[in-house]
Amino acid sequence: MKIVVCVKHVPDAQAERTFSSSDNTTDRTGVDGLLSELDEYAVEEALKLKESADAEVVVLTMGPADSADAVRKALQMGADSGVHVSDDALHGSDAPATSLVLAEAVRKIGAETPVDLVLTGMASTDGTMSVVPAMLAERLALPQVTFASELTVESGSVTIRRDGDASTETVQASLPALVSVTDQINEPRYPSFKGIMAAKKKPVESWSLADLGVDAGQVGLDAAWTKVESFTARPPRSQGEVVADEGDGGTKLAEFLASRKFV
Repeated sequence: MKIVVCVKHVPDAQAERTFSSSDNTTDRTGVDGLLSELDEYAVEEALKLKESADAEVVVLTMGPADSADAVRKALQMGADSGVHVSDDALHGSDAPATSLVLAEAVRKIGAETPVDLVLTGMASTDGTMSVVPAMLAERLALPQVTFASELTVESGSVTIRRDGDASTETVQASLPALVSVTDQINEPRYPSFKGIMAAKKKPVESWSLADLGVDAGQVGLDAAWTKVESFTARPPRSQGEVVADEGDGGTKLAEFLASRKFV
């Protein structure tokens, strides 16, 4: 079985995130980045399948040079190889352009040995749109089985459990297929020292748009369907009013709540 896991290098959610003043795109140079937390669950699920069956796990990402760190983290966890699509023309690409590039990369990865399963996280922690998995499945003409909280592969099919607010569904699709997973599906492993050292010898290919046969005019900020027109930094939190309780604290609290129509 050949598994491709799509991952993304995102700004650290604990850092002060902002937009670039030059073109209003997400600032990815002024903040530390890391493998998207939600993508770690997809990597872990691929590794679990690898351990239970004869599977090859290829990690795929696209983005600037630093995006290779996301691939490197997945290799340290145990993936076999990586592909990094890097091209200056990709800057500012939206979800449709992202799905186009990833689809062509998956096709290239499967040129010699077909890809049986494409795994993704449920969303990226920076964009949180959750639409790329569906778009990617459409471009690859694959059945999409999304928001998996449990996943099994057997007899040429994939079966998932999808937990909703009102019900739990069991969904099955024939392979090849695309599956997106939630953060309920597993507990991602930490890279071991052995894994970190082994990752240094694992192959990582770097591809350009030309390698994929993608026209630069189809991607990037100029081709994006939506753009950020302007942004304003969140104002600093103001200090709250301190009320001294001199026997009338309850009354003052009630008056405060009433003045703001909370009671």
